[in-house]
Amino acid sequence: MMKRLPVTGRVMLLGLCMAQIIATIQVYLSNLQFHRSISAIRDAGYLIVPNETILPRLLELKPAFFGGIFFTLSTGTGLSLLAIAAAWLCKRLFLQKRLFLIVLTCIWIVALGAANYRGFLPLVTAYLLLIPPLCFFATLRWLPESNRKSTVLREILSLLPLILLTGIWASQMGSDLFLDIRDNILLSNPAGKKINEFYYDYTLYPAEVFKTEKLKLLKTCRLEEIDAAKGARRLIERKLIYNDYLPLGERTTVDLTIRKDGKNLALEREGKTILLTTPKEFSSRMPSVLKEFSEKSDRYRYFRKFTFFSILVGFPVTLYVLVYSLFYLVFSLFLGIRASSITSSVLCFAVGIALLLPFQTGSGKDVGVENLTGAMVSDTWQVRVSALKAIRERGLEIGDFPSYKEMIRSPHVPERYWLATVLKKSRVPETYGDLLAMLDDPHPNVRCKVVEALGKRGRKDVVATIIEKITTSDHWYFQWYAYRALRSLGWKQKKSI
Repeated sequence: MMKRLPVTGRVMLLGLCMAQIIATIQVYLSNLQFHRSISAIRDAGYLIVPNETILPRLLELKPAFFGGIFFTLSTGTGLSLLAIAAAWLCKRLFLQKRLFLIVLTCIWIVALGAANYRGFLPLVTAYLLLIPPLCFFATLRWLPESNRKSTVLREILSLLPLILLTGIWASQMGSDLFLDIRDNILLSNPAGKKINEFYYDYTLYPAEVFKTEKLKLLKTCRLEEIDAAKGARRLIERKLIYNDYLPLGERTTVDLTIRKDGKNLALEREGKTILLTTPKEFSSRMPSVLKEFSEKSDRYRYFRKFTFFSILVGFPVTLYVLVYSLFYLVFSLFLGIRASSITSSVLCFAVGIALLLPFQTGSGKDVGVENLTGAMVSDTWQVRVSALKAIRERGLEIGDFPSYKEMIRSPHVPERYWLATVLKKSRVPETYGDLLAMLDDPHPNVRCKVVEALGKRGRKDVVATIIEKITTSDHWYFQWYAYRALRSLGWKQKKSI
């Protein structure tokens, strides 16, 4: 069966399997470390995110495996595709000349160096050491021998549907592209809803692997050899807490250690001094100093950039390759090689175009101000969502459109999501009550946007409600949004013990 797959499909599966093994280990080890950190924060009496419901899951293999899929479909796809492309060039155009192989080896070594330039990262190194060579030599072995120009041209032309689809989809690029994909493709059918649910259930696990200190929700710190006279230590601790660096005890591993170094303060991570500053500068410019510390202690910079690049480029191409390979596998059972290839390419192109159709019905660009009242009560939910987007883009007051109240009970998740987004900007007192009612929405996407809106509305009487939601919720993403809402409201951590 595997031999019937196109070479690219076979090699991609090989690379993705290797990536999944590495990614599962990477996320699992990260989860263990994160569990220790959050447990220490909890033991110190602070409010924790994720809460006690989610915390035990960090020790399980399931979140590590499913969370690892994020790196498999990003880093794994990017490295596999680059290796396949390099092998094709080597065999078809450069005829495996030694000079080209030397150039590729140099590029590979530079990539290894860049990935580890701020400290050795074993599992990031494993991606680079194992996936590119595996896919490169597998492609060389399985790619049929042929030096004819017609073969090279035919193989290049087989990419034409992919190139055309790339151009067509690029025309849809915009700030709401991924939201449009979610609203019009994923949330419009049961299978898509499962994919959306999977994404929000498991992506925060891999995100913890390579977040900078600045982007972490909760950070830990410890002050060592800091003079406690005149309350200086307590003042620094209060400011650190306000910046989400929570002081812990002496025996706990922390993200930041602040140590007295002569007249200066040394900001350390894992026993290494990252930054030196004066007590006065640290106290007066703490957010800026902590931001600089975060940037200088960031060891995952290049890995993160390559991962995001692979999400935008590598994943769509890999999806095309795998769908093409599936079609090819089926048609090769009763068609020849060339006919199977052409038929599979045409079908992949047709699927790519078909997926664009929901965007045409979901676009809000055609709703003018004069049509908003009618659009808000349209029989089509996509038109109502378009009206909400138009209200948001023009900065209009949603309270001027009383029909919005019917949307609170809409069976369509995107409609309730965009309603919460628009309610965030409202200043009509009555709409605040509607937001509170939507805090119990059955869908986590909506609840996340509702709690974000409550944070932006600035009313501190909702703080206790949000804290209660954080401690009782079983959804990590919602807890993450809720904590950020608390911080937007000016709330800060306090030890409960």
